[in-house]
Formats: sequence, C-alpha cells, structure tokens
Amino acid sequence: MPTRRELANAIRALSMDAVQKANSGHPGAPMGMADIAEVLWNDYMQHNPANPSWPDRDRFVMSNGHGSMLVYSLLHLSGYDLPMDEIKQFRQLHSKTPGHPEYGYTAGVETTTGPLGQGISNAVGMALAEKMMAAHFNQPGHDIVDHNTYAFLGDGCMMEGISHETCALAGTLGLGKLVAFWDDNGISIDGEVEGWFTDDTPARFEAYGWHVVRGVDGHDANAVKAAIEEARQNSDKPSLICCKTVIGFGSPNKCGKEECHGAALGDDEVALTRKELGWEHGPFEIPGDIYEGWSAKDKGAKAETEWKERFAAYKAAHPELAAEFERRIAGHLPADWSEKANAYIKQTIEKAEKVASRKASQNAIAGMAPAVPELLGGSADLAGSNLTMYGGSKGVTRDDAAGNYVFYGVREFGMAAIMNGIALHGGFIPYGGTFLIFSDYARNGIRMSALMKQRVMYVLTHDSIGLGEDGPTHQPIEQTPSLRLIPNLNVWRPCDAVETAVAWKAGIERTDGPSAFILSRQGLPHMERDGEQLANIARGGYVLKDCDGTPDLIFIATGSEIELAVQAADVLSGEGKKVRVVSMPCVELFDQQDPAYREAVLPKAVRARVAIEAGATTTWHKFTGLDGAVFGLDRFGESAPGGALLDYFGFKPENVAQVARDVMNG
Repeated sequence: MPTRRELANAIRALSMDAVQKANSGHPGAPMGMADIAEVLWNDYMQHNPANPSWPDRDRFVMSNGHGSMLVYSLLHLSGYDLPMDEIKQFRQLHSKTPGHPEYGYTAGVETTTGPLGQGISNAVGMALAEKMMAAHFNQPGHDIVDHNTYAFLGDGCMMEGISHETCALAGTLGLGKLVAFWDDNGISIDGEVEGWFTDDTPARFEAYGWHVVRGVDGHDANAVKAAIEEARQNSDKPSLICCKTVIGFGSPNKCGKEECHGAALGDDEVALTRKELGWEHGPFEIPGDIYEGWSAKDKGAKAETEWKERFAAYKAAHPELAAEFERRIAGHLPADWSEKANAYIKQTIEKAEKVASRKASQNAIAGMAPAVPELLGGSADLAGSNLTMYGGSKGVTRDDAAGNYVFYGVREFGMAAIMNGIALHGGFIPYGGTFLIFSDYARNGIRMSALMKQRVMYVLTHDSIGLGEDGPTHQPIEQTPSLRLIPNLNVWRPCDAVETAVAWKAGIERTDGPSAFILSRQGLPHMERDGEQLANIARGGYVLKDCDGTPDLIFIATGSEIELAVQAADVLSGEGKKVRVVSMPCVELFDQQDPAYREAVLPKAVRARVAIEAGATTTWHKFTGLDGAVFGLDRFGESAPGGALLDYFGFKPENVAQVARDVMNG
C-alpha cells in the first residue's frame, strides 16, 4: 500500500505535468495543499464517483480556484468520469479541465470558482442549505440530511472583503458542518504577503464565532487528521483549520516563491521536482497501486447504498415528506404550481389596482409562495423597503433553521454568493432583495449566477430617480442597462402589478439561469389587456396599445415609463397620428423570440421609434435605430421629491410627444 505522501505526490505530479503541458496555470497551490487534500478525501469525504449528484454527499469547494488541478487530480484519482486524456487537455478548448473549475463541465465540481472569496461564500450557502433542509425534513430516528461542506481557501480569498461578509454570517448562524482549510503559505502573485496582508486571521474568525484550529502543519498528515477530528467535534460552530504550507512543495528551486504561483515550473524544474519527491514515473503516469489507494468507488457506492436504505425507511415512515424531499432535490415544481400561479395572476388582473411594483412584488410572493414551499427569501437589511417579507415569512436563526427567510444583513455581495451556494446545493429556490443601486456591490455574484445557470432571483427596488430625496447616491442611472449586459440574466422591469406577477412566475419556473426584478417605489397604474396581450408578457415584449393600420410611430418603454408612453401616445393620437405602444418588460426574452413575432411587434417598416426609460439610454438604440430616439437620463440625479425630479428632468407627456414629433419629421 502506498504511503500517504506517495498518494499526495500523485496530485503534485499530475498538477505540475498538466500545467507544464498547457504552459499555463497555477501549480503552486495544488502542490502545497496535496497532503491536506489526501487526508480529507481518503479519510473523511463521503462521496460516490459513480453518482456525483447523490443528495447526501459531502460538498467540496476549491475557493482558491486557480489551483484547479488539485480538484481535477482528486476527481481523476478517486474514480470520477475524468479520464487522463482530459487531464492532458488542461486549459484547452472544450476540455473538462478548464482553467478554473466550472460547474456543469466536470463531474464532481460543485461550483464555479476563481473570483476569489466567492467559493468559500458558496460553501457558506451550501452549509446553510444543509442545515435548513435537515430542519425541514429530518425526523426523530431519520436523519436523511446529514452531510458536511468542506472548502479550501487561500490568502486571496481571505483578503477579498466578501469573505468577511459571508463568514461572519456563517458564525452567527452556527453552521457547524462547514469546515474550511486556510492555505497559509504566505505567497500571492505579487510575492510575500507580509507586505500587504498582516491580519490576525485566526482571531478574526474566532471573533465571527468560528472554531479555529491554529498552526497546523499542512504537510503532516497526522496533524491534519487531528485538526479535522477536532473540527468535526464542534458541531455548533463552523471551523477554520489554519494550515501552514509551502507553496510548490517539492520544487527544489521554486517552492515557497511566487514563481510557482501562476506559471509552469519549466521542464528542468519538473524533472528536479520528480527527483526531489522520489516520483520515478513519467509525465501523466500513475502506477496501479496509487490508483487503488485513491479509489473511492467501492467506499462511495457503499455509503450511498446505506443512505438509500435509510431513506427507504424514512419513506415508509413519512411518505409525504419523502415525496416532497425527492421533488425539491430534483428541482421540480409542484404539480399544481402553474394552476395556482395563474389563479393569482387572474386575481391581480381583477384587482386592477395602482400600486408600486415593489409592493406588487410582495403581493406576488405572498400569493405564490404557499404553492412553492422551497421558495427561500431574504434581503440585505432592507426588508421593509424591498418588501421581500410577507405574512408567511419565518426567519432562519442559529437555533431554528426551519424558516424560509434569511436576514443577510448589509451584505449585498455576500447575499448573492450565498444564494448561489444555496441554489447549487438544491432543495431551495432563493431570492434576495436590495436597492437597485446596490446591485453594483452584488454584481459579480449576480454574474456568477448567470454563468452557472442557477435559479436565483434578485429583487432590486427603488429603480430610478423616482425614489426621490435620497439623492444621486441612491438613484440608479446605469444599473439596469448594465445588468442587461450580463449574458443569461433575465432582467424584468414590469410596468404594473400584472407584469410583476408574470415576472415572478417566469423567474420561479426558469431552470437555466437567474432573474432580476427591477421595481419601483412609486405607484404604477393598472394597464388593460386582452388575453393575447396577457400571454405575450412572458415573451418579454408585446403590443400594449395599438392603432388602426400601420403605425406612424412606435413607443417602446418599461416600468413606470409605460404610463408616460401611453399619455404621450394619447397626445399624438389627438393630433391624428397613429401610435403603437410596446411594453418590453424583459429585453432578453424578447430577443429570444422568433423573427416573425419580433417583426409583428416592431415592424422594420416603421422607422420612427422612441424608447423611454428613466435611466441610461444604452440599451435602447438597437431598437430605435439611427432614425429613432431614446428618452432617458445619461447623467446623475439630484436630491428632491420623486415627482419634482421627474418634472425637473422632463419626464412629461408633452416633452416625450415633442421628441416623437421631431423623430417623425425626420
């Protein structure tokens, strides 16, 4: 049987060989953390290479994702569907071994990491989801949800501010099944971190309420094992294991230096490292006994079989709960979901009330949440303004995780990353709220939702200068168009309560990416529609108000500016002009429609077009063309009541009508 060090050296060899072949990558972290990974994966990780999606598996997150060859080595060696040919294609086009681990590319990769700090934050979300699922489903004598979340992170993750946001919340919520390993090697890209990173990191995490194991020799398997045992015994706190390591361990000339952080070692140094490690095998060559020492196939199959037996007993004792668990883990909505959601939309139409879309959003949550028990709300300390809570909301606490609402505190970025982890874990559909202006803080987390195609919903309120007195620091100008630049993010800006309800239904039903709801503070009037118009809301854009024959002009608008477009259309109609008003609550969905539908809504023959939105004009030129105009705002706002600001910046029917006249007159 190979020694622990020999098993760990297989990681080092694969990592330096793959990086060398690609002439690109980060060999230092995998070589430095190999001993830690060997102990964790061989002695503690509960996983089954034959079924990477087994519900009660442990989750492993490589937050320092630049060290991706560590993950790929672990997956390959332990028996996942990641053959050596893929290891040899590290960082190449369409390989299963991209430069940073990507969710959906590689069996066994739990989340996309690379933007530092987000991986540990995803891990917080996974651990939170585990705790909540256990509270929702476990019954006396039946612990069907009982797994750990393990995360590796480096100095870069510690320096990123998001690690403070999320790890502080993890301590508050007592996520005792989260164990993080800090690779304390003292090196980042610019060199020795003591020049810019001198935090007392263990004390910082102790202050968060974590259990901290200090000063562990990351190259001593027995010390690592003892630290993990200690961490696992502290079930009421998350644990941080502080591992002192040497980056690039085994490299005679580059270990402990920034030279091995983000570059191949070089052929000569690779050869010297092989000799230093006693690894007498060629590139990408792994002896059979090493594979046998690493294989998790039998152990993993046994662990999953035992869980299935426990679940069968649970199902016999609690059949309804078991069926609900299976449905939620599969990501399926309840059988009667569509019927109930449509009934709520019908009620909204019948009410025909003037209401702020943030309030309409709250009403939609209250109307739809009872039909979707996996809906998990939250807000970054703005629940009373975002209106993300409703009568059925119950907060999740350290001592009671059976709720359906997370108080994230003033942690916009952390909220986004935690929600990604929750969605990746499975069992919940998370939504979280903040002001639209603060989506800038959360932006990279939102981007990662889109990149990983996760069903996460962002409630972004106070959507324009109409929010008023808080002034330009809080008045979004460029945020909505900038969110529309993120691929695979559906950005909804509804014009009334009906469009808001349809947006919520679409967001809940979407399984291939996130949705953002851009919502108003001010009241928006109900718009009358027929059945066809109602159905077409879900297509992202539709004709809300039409004229006889070919239009002389088309208004395109969203949100609160739909009322303005309708009023301006009435002015022009009184002058004998034929005007169409197109509501476009979701540009992304409209762009996905077939050419015939898009032509029916925006006929190419009608070149006189005016788009109206109280924000930056960038999005709309592709719809208006060179012959049209965009009525928006390409400067920062002012501090004054909302109505006064809208008047000051010219958002009046007559002003819009005049722009339209100018467009029609060429």
